[in-house]
Parts: sequence; C-alpha cells; structure tokens
Amino acid sequence: MPCFSFTESKNSCHRSTFARAGLRSAITDLKDGGTTMHCWVPQSSNPSKRNLLLIHGLGVNAMWQFVDLLPHVTPHFNVYVPDLLFFGDSSTTRPDRSESFQAECVMRVMEAHSVRRLSLVGLSYGGFVGYSLAAKYREEVEMVVICCAAVCLEEKDLREGVFPISDLDEAANILVPLTPQKLRELVKYTFFKPPPLWLIPSCLLMDFIEAMYTEHVKEQKELIMAVPKNRKLSDLPKIPQPTLIIWGEHDQVFPLEFAYKLKRHLGENAELVVIKGAGHAINVQKPKEYYNHIKSFLLDMQQPSANKHQQHSTPLQSLT
Repeated sequence: MPCFSFTESKNSCHRSTFARAGLRSAITDLKDGGTTMHCWVPQSSNPSKRNLLLIHGLGVNAMWQFVDLLPHVTPHFNVYVPDLLFFGDSSTTRPDRSESFQAECVMRVMEAHSVRRLSLVGLSYGGFVGYSLAAKYREEVEMVVICCAAVCLEEKDLREGVFPISDLDEAANILVPLTPQKLRELVKYTFFKPPPLWLIPSCLLMDFIEAMYTEHVKEQKELIMAVPKNRKLSDLPKIPQPTLIIWGEHDQVFPLEFAYKLKRHLGENAELVVIKGAGHAINVQKPKEYYNHIKSFLLDMQQPSANKHQQHSTPLQSLT
C-alpha cells in the first residue's frame, strides 16, 4: 500500500467540500438482515426548502460525481446524496441487484431522515434508480431529472448492435476497470474529445483504481448485468412527474437515440435537452450548461414546457 495516495487525498478534499456545503455523513442500517446505506444529509434541514436527492452513476463514490453541483443546489434545497449499494460505504448481503431494489433502499434512507417529499437528479446508472424510484413512489417524488440514462433500453438492443460494445462482459470490464488500459478505455467512451490519459503514469491510474474499484468488483459487475435482463419497453411505466431529460450529443455509452426514445415514451410530460459538444460525462465536460438546466428546471416549476431549454435542444424530428 503506498504511503501517499493522490486519490485518497482527493477523497479527503471532497469530504471537506461536502461538510462546508452544510452536509454530514450518515449511515443507516435498514434492518433487513444485512443492508447499510451511507448518505450525505443536511447538518440542519430547513423546512422552508424543498428536498433534492442526487443519485450517482457507476464508477466512483457519490462525492466525485456531485461535488461541483453542490454549490449550485444547496442554497435552494435540502440536499441528500446517497452512495448506492456497493459504492462508497453502502453494501448489502442480500442478492437483489436490480435498480428497483436500489430505489427501495434509497427511499428507506429518506424515510429514516424524515423526508416525505423530494425531487431527484439521476446520473447515468443513477437515472435508472431514479426512474424506478419515481415510478414506485409517485406521491413522494415531485420532479425528476434523468441524465444520460437509457432507461428505455431493451434486452434486444444488445443483440441488434445498438451499442458500441454489445458484449456485456466486455462492457462490465470497462465500466469497472481494474487496469490502467481499461481505465483509459472507460475515459475514451465517456468523454467527447477525451483528455490525454496516456500522459498520466500508470502508477497514478492504479492508485485511482485501487481506491475506487477494487472493493466490490463482483457486485458492481452484477449490477451492470442486471440492467438489461428481460427488459422491454412495454414493461416500462410512464412516470407522472414533470421530467427533464439531459443528454450529451456524442454519448457513446448510451447513444442519443435513447434520449429521444424516452422523450417519446413520456410524451408532453417530459422535455429534452441535448448538450452540444459533450459525451456521456456531461457533468464534467459541460458543467455550466448541466448545472444551469437542472437549476432552472427545478426552480421554475410554474414555467411552461415550451421554455428556455429549447435553444440547446436538437429538434425531435431530426432523429425520428
């Protein structure tokens, strides 16, 4: 084990940022025989503010994916940021790997903190969990933001070559990278015009991998395998909440066609924003647009759907 870890140092910085933003670390035992969930919760909840749940995607813990969004949302919301099962300090001995089970566990954490109503942002895999949560808890969830999450994918899409990588085992090896080469591949697929990771020494990439990916490799791969299993669009419920769909124009993980498919599925209840010059990692590549769309959607509840988001959107007809 190295004496100094750049990744662990960054983790420490992120923890300090969350604390300065008014959040504290909390562990909830769900008392189901083996599930504990970690969540960042407000140090002091403000009853005059609405509640906002931020649900991270695959990869690192929740802090890394939302640390830059915090200052934009904490002034307006009581913010809750859980680690999903098998990320950060959340785990279970139960065998269920579905996003539905993840959603149930997240809602039980919210209930433990007396959160009865909330809006949510789900990023990538977190969008699958968020969509499931919105479908299961229709009265509790007020508004939904789905970011680059192909919740409308079907199992047959893998066979029909819709994805750049159709082999799930290979996709899992990239999404849960255990070598510097696989981490470089992950960055290549998640970024439009990726940063030159080949210039970073492999020892630093291994430091990141060892800190972030080695604890729950088997379980994280099982989560990936569970996503498309027996999945059909006809089984996907239409969530009733006002929904914002945000997507990167050049997303290679979940191609843009899935954004339009979801928009068609939800109809007038949803609006779609396509961010130009961005891939899957829209929160990193185009952070200002990403933050501004989320803030304006969540804060301008009374604004008609034909609104200011449109100037950043690609017309639906262009891909249908």
